[in-house]
Amino acid sequence: MSAELNYLEINRQSWNNRTDTHLKSEFYDLDGFMKGKTSLNSIELNLLGDVKGKSILHLQCHFGQDTISLSRLGAEVTGVDLSDKAIERAKQIAKEINSDTKFICCNIYDLPDHLDEQFDLVFTSYGTIGWLPDLDKWASIVSKYLKPNGQFVFVEFHPVVWMFDDNFEKIGYNYFNSGAIVESETGTYADKTADISQEYVMWNHDLSEVITSLIKNKLEVASFNEFDYSPYNCFSKTIEFESKKYRIEHLGNKIPMVYSIVAKKKNNN
Repeated sequence: MSAELNYLEINRQSWNNRTDTHLKSEFYDLDGFMKGKTSLNSIELNLLGDVKGKSILHLQCHFGQDTISLSRLGAEVTGVDLSDKAIERAKQIAKEINSDTKFICCNIYDLPDHLDEQFDLVFTSYGTIGWLPDLDKWASIVSKYLKPNGQFVFVEFHPVVWMFDDNFEKIGYNYFNSGAIVESETGTYADKTADISQEYVMWNHDLSEVITSLIKNKLEVASFNEFDYSPYNCFSKTIEFESKKYRIEHLGNKIPMVYSIVAKKKNNN
């Protein structure tokens, strides 16, 4: 079976393989998180606003730090992820800190087999849609789980970033979706020197593909913003020019690194 056809199992194993390293990494600062530190950044916090009393579905939640951070803000939150190891750890962390956050392990395309309710907000962020081959199907899941007039809050790395080679020295990949990208890596973005290696399958999604998929699925784009920095130091050759704001040193503010979308579920009544 080709890697593209077998992408779910390859990527599940890939994320399972990363999870222990991520839990121990400075990048995720699990110790600080357990003591009450939020894992959410100012970009998404500003977009989300006051979530107290709201129901939130968090797609592709990894081991649940952002999910639990939203719960700490007073929301009722359900997190979903493909990696059984990550979800197992998310449940353990939630139990240890007495959080009532719920977690579901599945491919998000299969979520209707596991969950039947609607939410005030659907949220997903940073390095999520690149793991998905079909954005129309993704947007239909987002729409399905939003209440009428509910909001989708989305923050993602900009597709311009994924055009470059690892050292940001040349254009290595197509901006547009030209099919599956099958690669392997040693280490992981949270610890580049970690003694692990994994294969993975990804897709590049240009902005028009993202926005069109949302519009086609009854989601009305209310805001779209681009940012000339990343709140995470997960790329090569970066410089921290302000606290928790990173750029590629030799590119400065010349490229967008993150974008955000807020979209509203149309009320057909």
